Amino acid sequence: MKIEHIRINGVRNPIGYAFDGIRVSWLVTETAAKYAERAKVEVSTAPDFSTVQCAEEGALDSACTLLDIALKPRKRYYVRVSVTADNGETAVSDATDYFETGKLDEPWTAKWIKPAPEDVTVIDAPEGHARKVFEEFHPVFEKRFTAKENLQSARLYISGLGLYAASLNGESIGDERLTPCFSDYHTEVQYQTYDVTEQIKTENRLTVALGNGWYKGTFGLDGKRANYGSEFQMIAELRLHYSDGSEEIIASDESWGYRGGDTTFSDIYDGEVLDRLRWADAENPLRKPVLGGMEGKLTARRSTPVREMETLPVKEVIHTPAGETVLDFGQNFAGYVSFRSMQPRGTRIILDFGEILQDGNFYNANYRSAISRFTYISDGRREWVRPRFTFFGFRYVRVTGWAGALVPEDFQGVVLYSEMERTGSIETGHAKLNRLFLNALWGQKSNSIDIATDCPQRDERLGWTGDAQVFSGTGCYNMDAAAFYNKFCHDLHVEQKKLHGLLPGVIPVFNPQSVAFAAVWGDIATMLPSLLYERYGDLPALEKAYPMMKSWVDYIDAEDEKRGHNYLFNFSDQMGDWLALDGRTEQSMEGGTDEYFIGSCYYALSAALVSKAAKTLGKAEDAAFYQALHEKIVRAVLDNYYTATGLLAVDTQTGYIVALYTGVYRNRQAVIDGLNTRLYKDCYKLKGGFVGAPILCKVLAENGLKEEAYSFLLNEDYPGWLHCVDLGATTIWERWNSVLDNGHLSGTTMNSLNHYAFGAVIEFLYACAAGLRPAAPGFARAVIAPLPDKRLGWLKARYRSAHGLYRSEWEIEADGMLRVAVEIPFGCTAEIKLPYYDGNEPGILHAGAYEYRYRPTKNLLRKYSEKTLIGDMMRDAKTAELIRSTSPLLGWYLDTGNADYLYENMDTLRRKAYMGFTKEEVDKLQAAVLSVE
Repeated sequence: MKIEHIRINGVRNPIGYAFDGIRVSWLVTETAAKYAERAKVEVSTAPDFSTVQCAEEGALDSACTLLDIALKPRKRYYVRVSVTADNGETAVSDATDYFETGKLDEPWTAKWIKPAPEDVTVIDAPEGHARKVFEEFHPVFEKRFTAKENLQSARLYISGLGLYAASLNGESIGDERLTPCFSDYHTEVQYQTYDVTEQIKTENRLTVALGNGWYKGTFGLDGKRANYGSEFQMIAELRLHYSDGSEEIIASDESWGYRGGDTTFSDIYDGEVLDRLRWADAENPLRKPVLGGMEGKLTARRSTPVREMETLPVKEVIHTPAGETVLDFGQNFAGYVSFRSMQPRGTRIILDFGEILQDGNFYNANYRSAISRFTYISDGRREWVRPRFTFFGFRYVRVTGWAGALVPEDFQGVVLYSEMERTGSIETGHAKLNRLFLNALWGQKSNSIDIATDCPQRDERLGWTGDAQVFSGTGCYNMDAAAFYNKFCHDLHVEQKKLHGLLPGVIPVFNPQSVAFAAVWGDIATMLPSLLYERYGDLPALEKAYPMMKSWVDYIDAEDEKRGHNYLFNFSDQMGDWLALDGRTEQSMEGGTDEYFIGSCYYALSAALVSKAAKTLGKAEDAAFYQALHEKIVRAVLDNYYTATGLLAVDTQTGYIVALYTGVYRNRQAVIDGLNTRLYKDCYKLKGGFVGAPILCKVLAENGLKEEAYSFLLNEDYPGWLHCVDLGATTIWERWNSVLDNGHLSGTTMNSLNHYAFGAVIEFLYACAAGLRPAAPGFARAVIAPLPDKRLGWLKARYRSAHGLYRSEWEIEADGMLRVAVEIPFGCTAEIKLPYYDGNEPGILHAGAYEYRYRPTKNLLRKYSEKTLIGDMMRDAKTAELIRSTSPLLGWYLDTGNADYLYENMDTLRRKAYMGFTKEEVDKLQAAVLSVE
């Protein structure tokens, strides 16, 4: 038996984080035992645990054990976990796990410093003109110092704005990028803590280069610069501890110096210029800084590290019809390009970034005003070159100015995202579906660069809350995203407090007068914390998020009260079913579903979630109040949007889906029947946007429409997920028609090819196709109820939950037998529901691996069913001939161009007696097509 994967507040060996209470989690592996009889968590300031500061023992929750410990500043604490299992096995974790505090509330010795006024350059384009790249003075601060012998440890506490890159004796400090990461800098500025003990020498030179970043570069929907400040600033406090107990502090102050750096421009949207010749013919003396100061409070980090997580080789070097040289990395992603330079002195290399080729040529007009360019001017040195203060979203890179032959191996794509471990995987027998899974995963990586963004490439890259809300369910299956999303919740709450409870549709908010006040987007306030508790079982995190949850519902309630208390969210400029296809046109932003019906249903859902959270947290009065509010909202929705018999007046796909998803209906079966009728009227073509489509397949499957769910997912016609795959998508698109069948973009106004909202459909694969669903917080208990389908053939799902690894596999074998294999982690139980099984159900099982092979009650080898559309059958030549020979009448309708019949199935064809279809003919046709395997 082993104890592994110890995490403190969701992070491995965190140093200098903002610890809102200490929560320890761990996994038990390599054991035949079923559960823990008892566990013990100890914390010590000594690695040999000779000085234990606190200990918790008993029936501890391995997903989240809260420790009662008073923390001291700048102190390392070691963590040890011991477990005794039900079979008598015992295990103790290795003494290699720890956490370390930052400065806590300790005063800073260091001071904020900045360049002298004569070196401050504010860049702003003239009114009405596109932004241009101007040369700008980027300072590099430095301090030289001598360290004494017998150094025991050294810690650097540092921040810099907009972004900083620190080095000690020419070697980079840490491997993080884009530090200090994003915050509402008016409120707080994060600092990082680094262990630099091994980098200290006798004579030392500490340097800190600064770039613009989100703080003072271009950022936001209005394209303005310096939204938070217009001056570079930095603060650093290096503490040297010696074995004799003495301490030396190297703190930023007026004694430091700075020079101009060879970064002459940096911007999140526009890119970067690295000019190695910037100071070749100009004086660059060491200048004296002046003292600065920040409005926002200097606070320990909450952001997980943004790192170079992967590298990609060049897939192909393309020489375009326009005479360009373009690198194709074969994958749309976020990050940058690193290249080996041996270029002659004075060579100017320009890299332009794009997502798609048009007519074989480089293209990035859909980036709108974002220049998205990296420029490098060589001084002749040999080096690997990369930008330091920006990132790009791209697949293709146009290379201009390269001297000599371009060797693909001299370039690599560097993938950036916030450090998150993979926890989930899905593989099936359907190659295109596997590609779709990867597309959603790449979308998550690309939009997780410290902020949960909408897109990583154009002049936006903002925290759109609707995108994050709909995708987070998939995101938390794919990756251990607890720490990442907890930080996002913190950012959301910071903005919300400034807006007196309103949770905006996008963060940051630079203009409170134009803030987006919309359901689904704002409901992230209740839905994301609820999801995180469900997936990770972190009760203190739910407690911390509860004020945000409550404030959102209270804000809507207060606004409703101003209008007479109708208990409907039928006001404000809602976004509705964004980018749905049933709006006024297919390019309309607003879909055709009543936006106030959506808003009111989600208002009811949010009230219910606050009530549930209050009950979990022991807030009985709140729980009762919000449950009563939920009931009032439901009654109001039923009175306004339903008939007395339960028919929904909002006759759209998304209307029915939202009703079923939120549980707001009089008669569930009536809603399901209405949805079935709506799907038939829509020719079973997908119509939903950001509200309906992400949850479509999951809601269908949960309401007895499994086959329809798979049909929508696997549809290769427009619109559909696999249609995008067929057109070459390697990430998820913003629109269903972002790229037309001719390979051209449908438009450039709002058209991202890396926009992950529609990728939320992958949750259907985990929760329904594989059937892995939580029955208790953190998956301490689970339900495993897979849904096999011939079109996939087989499926393998893995999910490492907060309590350990779950596995769900199924395969339809060649002889028609069904094999189902499941695995349940240590300490957990799962209710197993075998599909199409007529024996005694396995019921609730404890930890272990189990396999079942049986003859299903349904012939799963059949290629078609009574619900398969005629059009789908007609794709196969043999089946098409079978249909014509069995039903000449149907063949005649099809051959004479009656396209309606392509969207009939055996069930609906039976209702066409008035068109000549008898029961006997349809029964004969059904028997014929169902015999096809």
